[in-house]
Amino acid sequence: MTDEVLIRTDGRVGHISLNRPKALHALTLPMCHAMSAALSDWAKDEAVEAAIVDHAEGRGFCAGGDIAFLRNSALNDGGVSGRKFFHDEYQLNHQMFEYPKPIVAFMDGVTMGGGVGISQPAQFRVATEHTRFAMPETGIGLFPDVGGGWYLSRLPGRLGQFLALTGARLDGAECLWAGLATHYLPSDKLDDAKARIAEHPDRIAGILSELSVTPPPARIEENADKIAHHFKSDGLEEIIASLEADDGEWAMKERATLRTKSPQTCKVALRQLAEAARLDDFADEMAMEYRIASRVLTRPDFAEGVRAVIVDKTGDPKWDPATPEGVSDALIDSIFAPLPEHEEWKPL
Repeated sequence: MTDEVLIRTDGRVGHISLNRPKALHALTLPMCHAMSAALSDWAKDEAVEAAIVDHAEGRGFCAGGDIAFLRNSALNDGGVSGRKFFHDEYQLNHQMFEYPKPIVAFMDGVTMGGGVGISQPAQFRVATEHTRFAMPETGIGLFPDVGGGWYLSRLPGRLGQFLALTGARLDGAECLWAGLATHYLPSDKLDDAKARIAEHPDRIAGILSELSVTPPPARIEENADKIAHHFKSDGLEEIIASLEADDGEWAMKERATLRTKSPQTCKVALRQLAEAARLDDFADEMAMEYRIASRVLTRPDFAEGVRAVIVDKTGDPKWDPATPEGVSDALIDSIFAPLPEHEEWKPL
């Protein structure tokens, strides 16, 4: 186990608190293993009726996965340790999705990447005024993984495609509006909510409803029609052309945003969401995402994107290929192709 995750039982509830505050609780492999082991134990324990996932001290719920570790793997061990991370993280995501007992995720703060992967499978997803939800992976040459294809492809009005490509951030009110959160609570009510749930895990829905408040207006709703119109294609070039044909301020801003993203992983994300929408088993989603991750991890854009955005903070990634037109269908096909049988992803 690791002190980067605090695991305990409160009353009839298992409680997992992420505890890596200096990294905004970004997930490491030992954290994934500790969470998975706790959930396995509680699934068999009749005294535990539900689980809570939150963060301990500091800001943020979970800012994602351990990007520095993944880049080091891409550069130094051919992606071997990085693939192990993805494999086991996706097992945790799937375990939570299929969990036999209710899970309550408190998305109080930054909820990005890996944080999305451990909150969206929860039956109850609580947003607050501090929630900042995003899947920003295309900006570093990755893709919206941890089940992102499943969740984003099921959002209304092409909102998922918009979030996947632009990495746009949603606040708590917008998460509730989009269905990414089930409840909106003021952050000063969270301790009360957790204490009540520990006493009455059979009344989670009622407790959260009683403590919920009406959120501010969801700002993204104002642009919902524009998103549905401009992002309706599964072709990146068509989306860019649609934005270019609109001289409005919003379209110009989103067009400029798309120009900063990896063309390769934007195309990957569009195909991922299109294929995910046709799946009816979350395990198939994770198997597809593991194939993608295994390839994208060692493609040039990932190490370069992390360098430019996170390591050097120069914001000037040199993408390869550099343009959407340069990303061939054959390249995308190769990223989605099955792995050798013994390398394919398997559930726990």
